[in-house]
Amino acid sequence: MTATVSQGVGETSGGLPYRLIATDLDGTLLRSDDSVSPRTREALAAAAAAGAAHIVVTGRAVPWTRHILDDLGYSGLAVCGQGAQVYDAGERRLLTSVTLDRQLAKVALAKIEAEVGPLYLAASRDGLDGEVLVGPGYALTGALPGTPLTDVSDLWSAPLNKIYIQHPALSDDELAEAALRIAGGFVSVTMAGEGIVELLPLGLSKATGLSLAARRLGLKAADTLAFGDMPNDIPMFAWAAHGVAMANAHDDLKAVADEVTASHDEDGIAVVVERLLG
Repeated sequence: MTATVSQGVGETSGGLPYRLIATDLDGTLLRSDDSVSPRTREALAAAAAAGAAHIVVTGRAVPWTRHILDDLGYSGLAVCGQGAQVYDAGERRLLTSVTLDRQLAKVALAKIEAEVGPLYLAASRDGLDGEVLVGPGYALTGALPGTPLTDVSDLWSAPLNKIYIQHPALSDDELAEAALRIAGGFVSVTMAGEGIVELLPLGLSKATGLSLAARRLGLKAADTLAFGDMPNDIPMFAWAAHGVAMANAHDDLKAVADEVTASHDEDGIAVVVERLLG
């Protein structure tokens, strides 16, 4: 039987020491085929029955997340856009949304390109139906939808949550390190996956959005078990009481994790939740 992933808050039972389970999506809750395994669904449903809330915390903005939440039957809060958006999936509305200062972003991009050369660009527009604009040369990951950007000036014509950058020669790690060193005083920089280096509002992280969502649920960091796989999950791990990296995780995240579980394709979340439920 496939259980529905749900969100509920209360006193936990059955020995579960956490009241909030925060999971990244790609490389964590989602398997390589973008599905959630029946075992993981069952484990999260059992945790909810024991009184723990499950909350998705993803780098994807709401338009790239909503169909996944619908498939899961998920009706609680979700943190999207690297913490920029707190989304009520049941009511289908944004509760909070943080946008990028476009003037600072322009300065940041100019400084980065002055040192490392031209970048390939994409950008996520704000809102429930915000498009992802994709400039020439930028390679989208997977089959996610994008809108071609032919005139770079259009990038700045409406509020943005983030800018994606790629480089023709630098690796993701090299590009993220360079962008942080050059423009870290203007924007936050994170790496969310293969080919996904992002410029965010200064000070924004998954921990920002998760703390806001947790507060709405009457929960706090000490109540939280977090799962992730990439460097953008490091702030969430720092905030949560216990951080679990997937076996497929980036080495930088494994280095700060409290434990490492099985991979996203081997039910790593379920392995930990089932153990905690006893």
